[in-house]
Amino acid sequence: MDALSYKTKFVNLAKSEKDWVLVDAENQVAGRLASKVAYLLRGKHKTSFTPHTDSGTNVVIINADKIRFTGKKLTDKEYIRYTGYPGGQRFATPKFLLGTKPTEVLRLAIHGMLPKNRLGRRLNTNVFIYAGTEHNQEAQQPKKIDLSTIKA
Repeated sequence: MDALSYKTKFVNLAKSEKDWVLVDAENQVAGRLASKVAYLLRGKHKTSFTPHTDSGTNVVIINADKIRFTGKKLTDKEYIRYTGYPGGQRFATPKFLLGTKPTEVLRLAIHGMLPKNRLGRRLNTNVFIYAGTEHNQEAQQPKKIDLSTIKA
């Protein structure tokens, strides 16, 4: 048998074929949307998936202000951050964040589903989230996809 036919092929950044997709977040459940976007960012939908490289897809998300939460998560869920000062712990609900920074809710959800290392921080730069229908990535000609077709 030819040993070379069984050699594992790894994709590096130069060989990866990164494409652009457009996702409409209107009436999508936040966590389910975030898990599918993280799946696309990692590149797990590709046959050439390589776990240690950024070979995924660039994702543009529009209508991030129109996502929805199930149950009481809109008022009961809390995002906690710390300013670094004594007594500086701050709390925010998704309802508050959607009113002030609507893209932050999806950014935090997607970030939590990516690896917690250099690769995860690199993958965070491949997602572009917008509150309205307008976006700045027209030059990349992103293809609009339906997330129900993705089996994450």
